[in-house]
Amino acid sequence: MFPSAAVQAIPKDALEEKEQKAFYRPKPLDLKQQHMVAPAPPSPSRPRSPWGRLDPYESDEDDKEYVGFATLPNQVHRKSVKKGFDFTLMVAGESGLGKSTLVNSLFLTDLYKDRKLLNAEERIVQTVEITKHVVDIEEKGVKLRLTIVDTPGFGDAVNNTECWKPVADYIDQQFEQYFRDESGLNRKNIQDNRVHCCLYFISPFGHGLRPLDIEFMKALHQRVNIVPVLAKADTLMPSEVERMKNKIRDEIDHFGIRIYQFPDCDSDEDEDFKLQDEALKESIPFAVIGSNTIVEMKGKRIRGRLYPWGIVEVENPTHCDFVKLRTMLVRTHMQDLKDVTRETHYENYRAQCIQSMTRMVVKERNRK
Repeated sequence: MFPSAAVQAIPKDALEEKEQKAFYRPKPLDLKQQHMVAPAPPSPSRPRSPWGRLDPYESDEDDKEYVGFATLPNQVHRKSVKKGFDFTLMVAGESGLGKSTLVNSLFLTDLYKDRKLLNAEERIVQTVEITKHVVDIEEKGVKLRLTIVDTPGFGDAVNNTECWKPVADYIDQQFEQYFRDESGLNRKNIQDNRVHCCLYFISPFGHGLRPLDIEFMKALHQRVNIVPVLAKADTLMPSEVERMKNKIRDEIDHFGIRIYQFPDCDSDEDEDFKLQDEALKESIPFAVIGSNTIVEMKGKRIRGRLYPWGIVEVENPTHCDFVKLRTMLVRTHMQDLKDVTRETHYENYRAQCIQSMTRMVVKERNRK
């Protein structure tokens, strides 16, 4: 029989010392005595993330609760900037309302260098044409492929019956081409030429909408986002501009014309953005002035028009709605215009195509 082993008790002081060693952590280094090596700067190929430590490249390895999906907006942003953006804008209205000048003023470019001006006799016999101008614009590293679709000859003939048909046919052709590309085998590099917005220029020399204006907008409001524009606002007094706007808005409602509708602001939006959005809604139709001339006023060079009685500033909100139109078209609602085109106008066209194809298939089966 083995002798019983003697159990030796461990002193209390030794036990506490052992526990302290088990949970011992080194003290932070004294920066005065130690030479610290500065961390390597971030890679120049990858811009520093605005998300701070939520960037997966900068997160602490000991942070076990951090997954990294909070940087998804960053990834989408980098991919979108690398791919670039595209936008197609159509301008329609009779000649002489400043369509070309306004487009050049909006995007600070000259899209009509080789344009040939027609005389009065040539305009009368001219038919409606569709011309495209494509320009690549880059701003702060963001690339935009801008396509301007012009409609020379619209409303210039003596008989303007159904002169809107070539415009409607062009919009449908772009839908059809996109539908074919989308249904094809190779869908990687589909070129989107669908018209995202149509600026329709309304003449200031009248008493509201003309029959041609009503007919054009009613024929196209289910195909494209229509944004009405009151052209050459510098030919009217401020009171006349306001009276003209109210008249046009009343006629749009009376004839059931569905122009582009601004989306409602979310409840968590900033108050300044809500006020700006409300101001844009109240400005329709936008009373605009275009100018490619730089004039000097009080030592400053501005874009405007020089008259004997003074200078009309294009970018002065008290003179016209040019800044509001540019804000809506480029800075705040460009993506929404594209979304409405894709989700509403194109989907309606696509549904009609599928329905017609289904009817044809049913007819063929019934014949057999």
